[in-house]
Amino acid sequence: MAKLRPEEIAFNDKVAQRIKDLRVKVNPNQKKFSESHDIDRQIVSRWESTTDERGVSIHTINRFCKMINITLKEFFDSEHFTKE
Repeated sequence: MAKLRPEEIAFNDKVAQRIKDLRVKVNPNQKKFSESHDIDRQIVSRWESTTDERGVSIHTINRFCKMINITLKEFFDSEHFTKE
């Protein structure tokens, strides 16, 4: 796997933080959130991880958006992605 550039790492971190912020609004407890959506808690933890260099795929982001009933546009229409 090629080493990520700093801007790619920064983008992955923004995605992870956005997932965490939205998940906390829906359910502050990671375990309860994962149970209510029939997924493993460790998966949610990986999605929210800023140390996982793989990042999260667009398919995973879309899946998460469906879980919390928002669109991809709403996910990315955030100060996480508009501020430098």
